[in-house]
Amino acid sequence: MSAARFKQVADASRIEKAVAALNAKGFAAQSVPNAAAAKEAVLKLVPAGSEVFTYTSATLDATDLTEALNAAPYKSLRDKMYELDRNTQGAQMRAIGAAPAFAVGSVHAVTEDGKLVIASATGSQLPAYAYGAGHVVFVVGAQKIVKDLAEANERIETYTLPLEDTRAQAAYGVNSAINKSLTLHGEQPGRIDVVIVAEEIGF
Repeated sequence: MSAARFKQVADASRIEKAVAALNAKGFAAQSVPNAAAAKEAVLKLVPAGSEVFTYTSATLDATDLTEALNAAPYKSLRDKMYELDRNTQGAQMRAIGAAPAFAVGSVHAVTEDGKLVIASATGSQLPAYAYGAGHVVFVVGAQKIVKDLAEANERIETYTLPLEDTRAQAAYGVNSAINKSLTLHGEQPGRIDVVIVAEEIGF
């Protein structure tokens, strides 16, 4: 089967199924119709004045959340981290990225039974998502909804990776890779919000 099917936006019934399954596993999930509504929903979840780390994400860029959360009235930890010297202050940089008050990013697949899958070349975002961040908000295009973990991994390997590889080469001059991954099977209620957008956003 062609990897192009992973570009197709899930219909309303599959979105509802995924949202219900996520909520049953301790995530706080909701669906919104479009990118503008996603931005509005996320800004309601992150109080003004909060320290926020936004992780590199085509999804956040498409919703203008990267720009919004890295400016007043929010305190951008990404900006704070980049003010440091990687050669002499690497430990401080890792600490900032690993345990922010609010972490905002995306995932690469959502299964119909409520699991979230994230792949990474460096793993820099994974500590915050797994445990370090006080509160996590994921924004997820509905094209990322898949049947199960097997299909989630297929989506990442055959569809997401080639697109991320192209982005990484253009942005950093390096190839991307699936070196590390995280699967969230559930969460303690109140820590992770998932906003599913009923259109294609990110990859």
